[in-house]
Amino acid sequence: MNQPIKCEKSCGAVVFTKENNEYKFLIVQQLQAFHGFPKGHMEADETEEQTALREIFEEVGVIVYFLAEYKNQNVKFQKSELSAVKLLAFDEAYNTFEYESSKRILSAAYDHLSKAVC
Repeated sequence: MNQPIKCEKSCGAVVFTKENNEYKFLIVQQLQAFHGFPKGHMEADETEEQTALREIFEEVGVIVYFLAEYKNQNVKFQKSELSAVKLLAFDEAYNTFEYESSKRILSAAYDHLSKAVC
């Protein structure tokens, strides 16, 4: 008899800031050494947005606005889940990722930011 597949939903965001007219992105390094974006599993009665905000705050210690910009906040990371957090320019961040899906997400976010009026 087949067991039903258990699905868990994860939510997160591309977190960025702007320094000297250059976008920089917060990239997290998991304990298993893989790089990605702050994200995590939904808890009971949370919306996707609430999950993303909670996970970003737990993992890197910042409150954000979606697309997920932060300004003038100290970044600290959850050492029980992450080994490092890096603030990188687009090219550096892109070349850090091991997975094509992370590169696509970053590229889409950067394209969106580059077209923004502000």
